[in-house]
Amino acid sequence: MWRHYRKTFVPIQFLIVTVCIALSLVWKVPAQAVIVYLLIMEVFGLIGALWAASLRRRVLRSRGMLPDDQL
Repeated sequence: MWRHYRKTFVPIQFLIVTVCIALSLVWKVPAQAVIVYLLIMEVFGLIGALWAASLRRRVLRSRGMLPDDQL
């Protein structure tokens, strides 16, 4: 999971910052709401990385490429 998260960290952070800047400058969303959006995107980015790692383990295990005891 961490390998995938580290590999995609910079592009995802760039996307999150771009969205927050657009919310603030283009759509004139208040600063508190932009901070909430930022936190939500960060949390769900981490949840998405966890979910992707879980799916990858399931696929590898179903193909017999990963032992059952390895996480």
